[in-house]
Amino acid sequence: MDFSALQGLLERARGRKVVCVGDVMLDRYVYGEVGRVSPEAPIPVLSRTHETAMPGAAANVARNVAALGLQAVCIGAVGADADAAALADQLSAEGVRPVFVTAPDRPTTAKTRFVAGGQQLLRLDDEVAAPIPAETDAALARAIAEHAQDVGAILLSDYAKGAVTPAVIAACHEAAARTGCPVVVDPKGRSFAKYGPADLIKPNAWELSTTADLPVGSDAEAATALEAALAACEARAILVTRAGDGMSLLPRGGLVRHAKAPPRKVFDVSGAGDTSLAALGASLAAEADLQTAMEFALLASGVVVGKAGTATVSPHELIEAELAQHLAPAEAKITALEDALQTLQSWRRAGLKVGFTNGCFDILHRGHVAYLAQARAWCDRLVVAVNTDASVRRLKGPERPVNDLESRALVLAGLASVDLVLAFDEPTPLALIEAIRPDVLVKGADYTVEAVVGADVVRSYGGEVKLAPLVEGYSTTAALARLRGRGAAA
Repeated sequence: MDFSALQGLLERARGRKVVCVGDVMLDRYVYGEVGRVSPEAPIPVLSRTHETAMPGAAANVARNVAALGLQAVCIGAVGADADAAALADQLSAEGVRPVFVTAPDRPTTAKTRFVAGGQQLLRLDDEVAAPIPAETDAALARAIAEHAQDVGAILLSDYAKGAVTPAVIAACHEAAARTGCPVVVDPKGRSFAKYGPADLIKPNAWELSTTADLPVGSDAEAATALEAALAACEARAILVTRAGDGMSLLPRGGLVRHAKAPPRKVFDVSGAGDTSLAALGASLAAEADLQTAMEFALLASGVVVGKAGTATVSPHELIEAELAQHLAPAEAKITALEDALQTLQSWRRAGLKVGFTNGCFDILHRGHVAYLAQARAWCDRLVVAVNTDASVRRLKGPERPVNDLESRALVLAGLASVDLVLAFDEPTPLALIEAIRPDVLVKGADYTVEAVVGADVVRSYGGEVKLAPLVEGYSTTAALARLRGRGAAA
């Protein structure tokens, strides 16, 4: 999704209410150091340094919803124990309203991970996965009916710990029918049919493969598996999360659509599915279409896998990530001469005409944009050489440049008309022109052809020298003069 669409979505979602229903748990991490092996058995001895605990499963979905700026309510079953109190306190501290039903003779589901050197050594699960008692089941259904009013979405998180029963599923659909909001399900088990007419079911690749009994490795395989799974249930759409391969969506009666994930450094995938579910719910609560919801969920999950443990993502982090995705292609255009020459070889093998121009490009204005667009129209690929900061000072005086080399190069690289950006410190770009041997050398129409540095070199091997018209009244010098005038007037 583009930057403006992301900002609009976050703005529309802010303050909307989302109810998260299902299995709740406490994720505890015990950190320490391993310096020896136990003499009692061939196992490492962990010397505890510290521990943390955070909400998991449906509770983690709720805290992710709250982190995105929405109102979050978390409905689930817990035990009569300290873990339940800790879970409720943590959710409240993160802006989530916990609505817990205490189930008799059951503990609050807790997973304790023992970690040393960034690696998990052991996970200890404290849980009862059997279906919740009938009275707890009825109490959860009543809580859903009470709290799922005036909501933008209902999110059902099934971790197969006993809370997602037929009665709970039915209560979610009944509440959705009253409010007109969508129901989104993170499923568990071999069949999606038990979730009824959900608006969207969000399995991961393994879950989709299991329910469809088909591979999902490629886009084509994922599409076939989605079709089989959708045919076997009442859901209106299925979206499969495929880790590094992105996500694939199939709406009933529509075509499969794929969204690819950009390369990211993955630190911990714990809770990434919860973040995806929360992002889908936030999108649909903001009345986004499914394609937009998928792109938003892909962005959010991509951010959260770069964090340790079951984490959340904020609107600010999403905006930063979206900006980074757009900056990355621009940064790739900024290169050294040696790398540029290799790129030029590949362009020329493809029969492409290479253009070259240069300048300070200190404060980019519409004159620059028009000039570079015209230069690009005379060639297939345009190389722009930009003066270093020291070179600009020598040419323009000690108060210039206004923007440093990195900033100027990045802004130039962000233009569609520019294909490569190089820097040069010499008084003229002659050495670059001799090395690059452009097919077209471009300068502004305030020059004559004879005065263009490198014109004789380019003409010697049959290249062209072009003079691009300038947009009257636009220059960096004029822009600075106007700014100084305003400052004096103030």
